[in-house]
Amino acid sequence: MEVSNESAIKKPKRLTSVVWNHFQRIRKADVCYAVCVHCDKKLSGSSNSGTTHLRNHLMRCLKRSNYDVSQLLAAKKKKKDTSLSIANVNANYDETQRKDEYIKPTIIKFDHEQRKDEIISLGSCRFDQEQSRLDLARMIILHGYPLTMVEHVGFKIFVKNLQPLFEFVPNSSIEVSCIEIYMKEKQKAYEMINRLHGRINLAVEMWSSPENAEYLCLIAHYIDEDWKLQQKILNFVTLDSSHTEDMLSEVIINCLMEWDVECKLFAMTFDDCFADDDIVLRIKDRISQNRPLLSNGQLFDVRSAAHVLNLIVQDAMETIREVTEKVRGSVRYVKSSQVIQGKFNEIAQQIGISSQKNLVLDLPTRWNSTYFMLETVIGYKSAFCFLQERDPAYTSALTDAEWEWASSITGYLKLFVEITNIFSGDKCPTANIYFPEICDVHIQLIEWCKNPDDFLSSMASKMKAKFDRYWSKCSLALAVAAILDPRFKMKLVEYYYSQIYGSTALDRIKEVSDGIKELFNAYSICSTLVDQGSTLPGSSLPSTSTDSRDRLKGFDKFLHESSQGQSAISDLDKYLEEPVFPRNCDFNILNWWKVHTPRYPILSMMARDILGTPMSTIAPELAFGVGGRVLDSYRSSLNPDTRQALICTRDWLQVESEDHNPSSALALYVEAN
Repeated sequence: MEVSNESAIKKPKRLTSVVWNHFQRIRKADVCYAVCVHCDKKLSGSSNSGTTHLRNHLMRCLKRSNYDVSQLLAAKKKKKDTSLSIANVNANYDETQRKDEYIKPTIIKFDHEQRKDEIISLGSCRFDQEQSRLDLARMIILHGYPLTMVEHVGFKIFVKNLQPLFEFVPNSSIEVSCIEIYMKEKQKAYEMINRLHGRINLAVEMWSSPENAEYLCLIAHYIDEDWKLQQKILNFVTLDSSHTEDMLSEVIINCLMEWDVECKLFAMTFDDCFADDDIVLRIKDRISQNRPLLSNGQLFDVRSAAHVLNLIVQDAMETIREVTEKVRGSVRYVKSSQVIQGKFNEIAQQIGISSQKNLVLDLPTRWNSTYFMLETVIGYKSAFCFLQERDPAYTSALTDAEWEWASSITGYLKLFVEITNIFSGDKCPTANIYFPEICDVHIQLIEWCKNPDDFLSSMASKMKAKFDRYWSKCSLALAVAAILDPRFKMKLVEYYYSQIYGSTALDRIKEVSDGIKELFNAYSICSTLVDQGSTLPGSSLPSTSTDSRDRLKGFDKFLHESSQGQSAISDLDKYLEEPVFPRNCDFNILNWWKVHTPRYPILSMMARDILGTPMSTIAPELAFGVGGRVLDSYRSSLNPDTRQALICTRDWLQVESEDHNPSSALALYVEAN
């Protein structure tokens, strides 16, 4: 049959390249053209031209025209009557594929002129609007994006280019989707927590907003079945301005009951060391109505170690505020001009100061920066004294006594900076790490109080009074956690208590020894009840068989009762009598207990609960701040239910994505100072 110049040509051989699925080959006069079926652009179709230029055009054409899979198929069907090549392609789709509306992906790989990783998929599964909407909501939650981003012009352009079929929804609909995801994830978290064999510990954190609204954040801390330290935000509650302290305890209790964890609770950690004790007492009384607290609740009330150190430092900084202001004035003067800076550097060189540190001003809201400023200035003390003699314009000079105070305070701050860095920098802050650091603070405070300088000794006495209140509440919990570290056991308590208490050390050591034995006995009783089939919530030992046909179940009970006292005592004593484990930097206490659980079944159950206690609740970004936790302006503007849903679900999704840093679960929400 004769073919006109503008009609499709009869090809002498089959066009094998997949690129011809998207081009129609025609002949005009003696020239062959390849016409794009999407934009009708003519390119060379000669066999000598190859197909690279056709692939290059296809990439640009697809990006410009935003063809969806369905649109590509429609274009091919439209051309099938006039294009032999397109008809052949359409013929390859079988009836099953058409019924399922599924198109196999066609992959175009570009030649060496293009990047090797540039691949375009011209087909995919059917687009799912509902799934895409949920994925968008999940992305907003996980990365802390504002809900209003769905209405941003740039976002709409990006999505429309990526998937033209996506139907945009208002931020109110995305908010509903976020709540939907929150409810599903909450159920998963609820089931996981209630499956735990061990108990959980609860950290209570107070937040505020720039508008002075107040929030209560409850975070569960626990060691899972694989002996990994975990945490989950349970609630982020907006407190009404009319809330009193009585109502605060009710809010916490209601949250515990909502999650059904009141009977699994081992300890509660409050970030404020000086919070009203009545709040804790009301919570303890309510919980003990359903289940007696272990060791009469001696370890139930814990206060954050990092917070008490922060408060002590702030008291010290307030005491030497005038000295600090003079130091700031001195630094400002030296850095006020290049001439003065040059003169100061010349003086430092002349008198032989070898310090290479540059003078820097502190950030008053970050007390570690004040420490670095003081430390640097102390190194240039002689230069500042010499500058005072040479430059009458320098009016911020310190007296000899003030230099002595500044030097002493710098030494105090160094200790607190080092310890706070340990607390906030540990990625797995089990409870055993706190005892030696807190004991060092205690010993140093005792020494500082003996300073012959009345100003410094008076300041140290105020610091120690605040510390003593914390020590009286938490020393037993700190010591028990240290004893459960196989590198230390009772030896570390004996070492530090002899320095802290002197002649009364033996009595204090006995109090700790009696405390851990009493706690161990409570766990032994718990395991006995479990073995008898009367399971206590939160117990972590498996119960015996409940098969009614087990005729020897009575014998099991008799055997357990006749040997329980002896075996329970030997479990703890065996651990304490064995040599301590050698100290090394690679030691992982949770791995140690995981391995030794069969050897110490009851003691390991106790260790799981105690080592999971959050002895400090401060995030690294807040460790040296003088203010509290402040929620950012955007999230404080959300309604209470949405705010709680976004904050809690983000924490849960981060765990699933294995991109979770427990020490900074709420880092995104901290308002910058």
